[in-house]
Amino acid sequence: MKEIQGPTPAGTSRPYRNLAEALRAHRIDPANHEFIGAIVDAVGVSSLIDRGRYIEAIRRGEGAPLHIGKTYTNGFTADERIVIGAAPLRLQPSEGREPYFYVTHPSEFRPVTPAKKAPRARTAPAAPVAPKATPVSERDYGVCDACFMVRNAAGRCNCD
Repeated sequence: MKEIQGPTPAGTSRPYRNLAEALRAHRIDPANHEFIGAIVDAVGVSSLIDRGRYIEAIRRGEGAPLHIGKTYTNGFTADERIVIGAAPLRLQPSEGREPYFYVTHPSEFRPVTPAKKAPRARTAPAAPVAPKATPVSERDYGVCDACFMVRNAAGRCNCD
C-alpha cells in the first residue's frame, strides 16, 4: 500500500468541518461511512485535513495521524487494538508507512454481482435460414481453352 505523503498536489491543504463533509469530498463509498466513523470515534480525532489522495485525521492524544483513503485507513501501530462492533480490526503492515498498519474498508470485501438483465420476450422459433449465397468473386465460370483467361458470368472471355 504505497501512498503519497505531504500536502495536496497543488501545495495546499484545507481542513474539513466534519467527517461527513470529508468523506463526501473524497467520494468515499457510502457503505464505508459508518465503518470509518466508528474508527474515528474509537481513535479520537481532533481535526480532518485534505491531503489530495487521502484525508489526514489528526489524533487528540499521541500517535500518528490516520490516512483515510477510498479503500483503506492507514496509521495504526502494531500494539493498537481497535474494536468495531464486536470484532477487532484485522491490521495489515503498511508498505508506504513502514512502522504503521492499515485496515481495508468493508466495501472492498463485497462480492461483485453483475447487473441483472431484463428477461427477453419469447418469440416463436424462426424459420430455418437459407444458406448464404457465395459472393460473385468466388464463383467459378471456367477457363477459356484458347487464351486461358477466366470466363465472365456470361461464359465469355476476351478472345470471343
